[in-house]
Amino acid sequence: MKEQIDRTRLPQHIAIVMDGNGRWAKQRGAMRVFGHRNAIKAVREATEGCAELGVKYLTLYAFSTENWGRPEAEVRALMELLVHTIGDELPTLQKNNVRLDTIGDTASLPKSCQKELLDAIDKTKGNTGLNLILALGYSGKWDIIQATQRLAQQVKDGSLKSEDITEDLLNQTLSTYPRPDVDLMLRTGGDHRISNFLLWQLAYAELYFYDEVFWPDFRREHLHEAILSFQQRERRFGKTSEQIVTEAK
Repeated sequence: MKEQIDRTRLPQHIAIVMDGNGRWAKQRGAMRVFGHRNAIKAVREATEGCAELGVKYLTLYAFSTENWGRPEAEVRALMELLVHTIGDELPTLQKNNVRLDTIGDTASLPKSCQKELLDAIDKTKGNTGLNLILALGYSGKWDIIQATQRLAQQVKDGSLKSEDITEDLLNQTLSTYPRPDVDLMLRTGGDHRISNFLLWQLAYAELYFYDEVFWPDFRREHLHEAILSFQQRERRFGKTSEQIVTEAK
């Protein structure tokens, strides 16, 4: 499948909802954290797959604001796993010229997680290949609220007029700026929803759902499958097919 991909028409920004770890573990008679541990290979496959194709941005929904409501033992295990994984995967990021970054309320994470993240971000900041963004303590609603709060404060301070608030200005205030909007969103696990992920940035994204693949089983061929589907679609952005054809000439 990889050979069929047109590298001149790659999605610039891919986002993934990594769903199904708990159910994958349950099928094997294990605790949910077993699924999270076995999901690390899937993260590596997605990252290396995007890097070798030349995709510019990959955003992974690693931990949502809603995930704080999960059982305390699971959250604690997830945080510990995150710390160890970032350190263990740093050589792989460097090898693949991947630059790491985060979005979300990372101040809500344990100090040990924040330290590992900042260290990895600093060590990979000179890399020029794939931009890997981990969404941690993130939700689309949180992102829009924090952006509007910033703009409201500027209006209150007198440095901005309310009538000057535009789509572009709001976009520039989101945590994802200056990264481009998402072109292709993938979700494993069988559910067909975006689950409060990048609500603004997904406005015109193509969606691809895996009905029978849980995240721990995700491999490069699944990524290739989604990209091929993306390349077969006509992206009209509200226009007609005829307009798209005319503009392409």
